[in-house]
Amino acid sequence: MSKNYHDHDRSSYTSRQKYRSLDSQKPSGWFLKTYSPAKAGTIDGQATFINDRALLKALRAPYKPPADSTDITKQPFATLFVSRLSPSTTEKMIEDEFSKYGKIISVKIVRNIVTGKSCKYGFVEFKHKTDCRAAYKDSRRRMVDGQFILVDYERSRVMKDWKPRRLGGGLSGRIESGQLRFGGKDRPFKIPYHRNGPKIPEDQFKDDCWRYA
Repeated sequence: MSKNYHDHDRSSYTSRQKYRSLDSQKPSGWFLKTYSPAKAGTIDGQATFINDRALLKALRAPYKPPADSTDITKQPFATLFVSRLSPSTTEKMIEDEFSKYGKIISVKIVRNIVTGKSCKYGFVEFKHKTDCRAAYKDSRRRMVDGQFILVDYERSRVMKDWKPRRLGGGLSGRIESGQLRFGGKDRPFKIPYHRNGPKIPEDQFKDDCWRYA
């Protein structure tokens, strides 16, 4: 066999071993543990200062995560956050899309308490954490009801200092929204181009906010 073939085979094996290693970790050990508005605003996740008004708002804004006893979901580590939904999307459509990954406990679309109209985001709670993670890992460019949606962990209860998009925070995001954020599945951090830049800590580099594989 050619040298290139062997190199490719070793590379594939290393990648598989890396994912197996991550799969063996506890849910709290493989994604970003602490949220930083400054880092979320830069492509390499290394900023230590803020030059964005919305991020400055996120830094200063008080935010209290929902308690586990609320009617959102009972298990934060088994819950996915889904957004960019079509106004016509129903809970049944979302359940049909995600049920192939495992048993689903509940699907809830957040609605305006006055009009009853969809706020175009919601939550999917799985029975098992491993099923939730499998759905997350396979979620890039997922389409529901004719529209590409954003799938993420329900980070408000699993990340220290989390600030949601409505307060100027969040992860990922679109350029046209005026609040471009990095990190997460949709727009992961990238390794700095300059070799003499800050070294990324090992525990940070292997979380789900990085394009490491």
